[in-house]
Amino acid sequence: MASLASRILSNVLNPMFPFKMLLRGYSLCVLMVDTMWVIINAMYAILQAVYEVFSPPPKKSVENEMALVVGAGRGVGREIAIKLAQLNAKVICVDNNEVNNTKTVAYIKGNGGAALSYICDITKKKNVDNLAKQIKNELGFVSMVFYCCGIPSPRSLMTEPPQDIHDTLDLTLTSYFWIIDNFMEDMKVKNHGHIVALTSVAGLSYIKHQKPLSVAQFAVQGLAESLMEDLRVNKITGVHVTLMHIYPFIVEDSSELRMKIPSYFGTITPEKAADSILDSVRRNYPESSVPKHLLFLGHLLRILPRKATVLIRDLLDTGVDFA
Repeated sequence: MASLASRILSNVLNPMFPFKMLLRGYSLCVLMVDTMWVIINAMYAILQAVYEVFSPPPKKSVENEMALVVGAGRGVGREIAIKLAQLNAKVICVDNNEVNNTKTVAYIKGNGGAALSYICDITKKKNVDNLAKQIKNELGFVSMVFYCCGIPSPRSLMTEPPQDIHDTLDLTLTSYFWIIDNFMEDMKVKNHGHIVALTSVAGLSYIKHQKPLSVAQFAVQGLAESLMEDLRVNKITGVHVTLMHIYPFIVEDSSELRMKIPSYFGTITPEKAADSILDSVRRNYPESSVPKHLLFLGHLLRILPRKATVLIRDLLDTGVDFA
C-alpha cells in the first residue's frame, strides 16, 4: 500500500504530469469530435439515400462516350450495346461468337448508331492484352466498360450441369481483372470513366447445385467494392464503379421456373433489364439491381440472423435460392 502511494505521489510531483494529462485530455476530445463527425455524416448519408429513392439524381449523358461492351453478342449485353448506341455513345462490341456479335453491330448501324465488332476469347490473357492494344491504337481512350460475361440465364441454372471451377472463374472473374488492368489506368489518369460489373444474384449467396458460379459471382462483387475503395482512397472522383445484381429468374427466357409470389417478382425482357441497368449507370449509383426494389431485400437478408433469412427464402420460394 505504501509503495502504491509512493508511486502515485511521484507521478503527481513529476513535472511532466500536467503535460501528460493535457495530452490525454486532448486525445479524448479529438476522439469525441471524430466520433460525432462520423455519426452526423452517417445520418446525413442515410437521409440522402432515402431522399434519392423518391428524387433520384439526374442522368448523365453518354453521348460520344467510347463504351466497351464485353459479351455483346446476346442477352442483356446485346441490349446494353443497342441502348448505348441509341444514346449516341460509340459502342465497341466484344464477343467470342462472331455471328452473334456481327448481328448486334449490324443492327446498331442499321438504326443509325456507331458500333464496331471485335472477336476475342477473353479467357486468355494474351488475347485480352492484344485486344486492348488494338482498340487503343484504332479508337483511342475507352471511357466506359460493361462486363456482361458469366451471367447465367434461368434456363441454364435449371438444366445445365455445374461448370468446372477453373472455367467459371476464368470467364467470370479472371478475365474481368485483365480487362480492368488494361483500361482502368487510363480512366484514372484522365479522371473520367465508368466501370460496370454485372453479376448474378448468386453473388449475394448460394444457388443450388451451382457452387462454382456462386463463388465466382461473389468474387466479382468483392472486386467491384475493391475498385470503389481504391478510387476513394486515391481521391479519384471522376471515375465511377457500378455493381449490378441481376436476379436470374427475372429475365424472361424460360417458363420452367416456379415462383411462389409471381406478382411480386414477375419477369422482364432483356431489353427492359438493359434500360434499368443504364438508368443506374447514368445516375452513378455504386450498387443497384434488376429489378431495383430487390436490392433492398438483398441488403436486408445480409444483416438478418441466419434463421431469419432461411424463413424468408422459404416464404419467397422462387425455385432459385437467391438470397
